[in-house]
Amino acid sequence: MQFETLQKDMIAAMKARDKVRKDAISTLVSAAKKAAIDEGCRDDIKEELVNRVILKEMKSVKEQIDTCPASREDLLAEYQTRYDIFAEYAPQMMSAEEVEAYITEKFADVAASKNKGQIMKAVMPELKGKADGSVINQVVQKLCQ
Repeated sequence: MQFETLQKDMIAAMKARDKVRKDAISTLVSAAKKAAIDEGCRDDIKEELVNRVILKEMKSVKEQIDTCPASREDLLAEYQTRYDIFAEYAPQMMSAEEVEAYITEKFADVAASKNKGQIMKAVMPELKGKADGSVINQVVQKLCQ
């Protein structure tokens, strides 16, 4: 996701007077700016950084949804709406089949060792932000059998 796209969508939400959407996108914009400042690239916010921030924010909202008491339906609805808006901007994750194909193609030598620790150590940095960790773990488990 391009940072400029987020900013344009936030402005569009403001013009449409859609407060919920504007607030959700505003959260992503501020988190991306903060992460960029922390990493020292305030003027040039990379797509990879924005994607990482979106996934982090989605995880935090998912935790809020999971820990919210069932009696607080208003909060639950608010969190779910925010999660859905974040999901629109989240990068598409690789499927298990895609992860397996990627590992067997790029890491054939390590995968041949059938050592789960070595495979995970080699694969995780490459697939971070591109595939869910649990999916990667399942695929590696399958390859080690």
